[in-house]
Amino acid sequence: MTISVTDIFSIGIGPSSSHTVGPMRAAKAFVDSLESAPHVVKAQLRGSLSATGRGHASDRAVILGLVGWNPLDVPLDAEPRADQPIPARGTATGPSGEINYELDFDNEPLPQHPNAVVFSAWDEEGNNIVSGAEYFSVGGGFILTREELDTEVEKDDEVPAGMAAADEGSAVPYPFNSGAELLAMCKESGLEIWQLVEANEQVLHKDDGGLDFVNEHLSTVWDVMRSCVTEGIAAKGHLPGGLHVPRRAHRVYAQLLDAEADASHGFDAMEWVNLYALAVNEQNAAGGRVITAPTNGACGIIPAVLHYARDFQANFTRESARRYLLTAGAIGMIIKQNASISGAEVGCQGEVGSASAMAAAGMAHLLGCNAAQIENAAEIALEHNLGLTCDPVGGLVQIPCIERNAIGGVKSINAARLAMYGEGTHHVTLDNAIETMAETGRDMLSKYKETSIGGLAKTLGFTVSQVEC
Repeated sequence: MTISVTDIFSIGIGPSSSHTVGPMRAAKAFVDSLESAPHVVKAQLRGSLSATGRGHASDRAVILGLVGWNPLDVPLDAEPRADQPIPARGTATGPSGEINYELDFDNEPLPQHPNAVVFSAWDEEGNNIVSGAEYFSVGGGFILTREELDTEVEKDDEVPAGMAAADEGSAVPYPFNSGAELLAMCKESGLEIWQLVEANEQVLHKDDGGLDFVNEHLSTVWDVMRSCVTEGIAAKGHLPGGLHVPRRAHRVYAQLLDAEADASHGFDAMEWVNLYALAVNEQNAAGGRVITAPTNGACGIIPAVLHYARDFQANFTRESARRYLLTAGAIGMIIKQNASISGAEVGCQGEVGSASAMAAAGMAHLLGCNAAQIENAAEIALEHNLGLTCDPVGGLVQIPCIERNAIGGVKSINAARLAMYGEGTHHVTLDNAIETMAETGRDMLSKYKETSIGGLAKTLGFTVSQVEC
């Protein structure tokens, strides 16, 4: 599967890419695949989509997708609203018209992937149109049908572990599936990582307008990231869901302004990184529009580090933001192809770990690092997130997710700084770290992979049903 930077950085709504954005896309794709509009659709959420689906708004997302909405332009107040109870059976209306739906939750995952939704449909006469259409939300908002997933598995079985299969007939000038290949191509071509990715994007989107399309998308991504910070800082009150978690960004912002007026306070740039991450992730937790980067659960890290560069680096421009995103995107592509960015599949090391590695790479570029140092920065950030579990309390993307993004942002900057003082040579490569992450994810108990039955979710004692009221 050829991945574009426009896939890695997509626009969606919170609180989850795999549990909200993915299911919405899957539901819309299913209905669009039918020859005629169905009268009734039954959607069965399986595995992690069931276990934490209500807290992640998977039920609402499926309904919105069935009536024709997509994550890019769905109104944030579309019915059914995020702050309303979602009945398991009902009628909904959207751009595609009216539909009757039935939702079923089954915590037992399908063997192929922990995030699955199975659709069946009937016409007005009660005739069954389709039964058992399986869609999988594989992280970052990406979806695959059963047939597509089986094809991906067959490709992976044909190549050594830890190395993604190359696409047959790939037309991009610089196809890379690993960190080693990326560095080799940079050395051979004399291009920087962002330039290499740019050349590939030109070909991938030749029918969409080439680089004009890509650059417009990345410009929008940066604008949405800035809006997330601004709106997150302005918002007050508590986050929805029943945990009564207070929004902190507004208060932290006021404290930072006061601290700037008092030089003895000792606050520095890292406090602002924390603020930016908190603001974005609070917007995500409230169901706001965010950038999936590469997931919603980790959506605060890349924009927080980019805001840090804007505020604390000289000569920062929109071009700086574009190159940062292209560089970060390259690392995200490699991780997705060789491991996973899904918390339900490999734990939070696949979400916060991936985002931290991507942000470290982008920051290293802005610090003037070469390709080897950039790869080193990504490796450092990922290595020190290995084993991170995904244990959202009550199935909500709030505790520990919001603070975890702040910590991840600071870690990314530190990783870039460490790499800047090195020569790019190191014992552990990015490919080593990615392979280890994949293996660790396979060994990790399922209760630590976005099921909310282990870790902090169990320690704090909030069940999914308790936080829905």
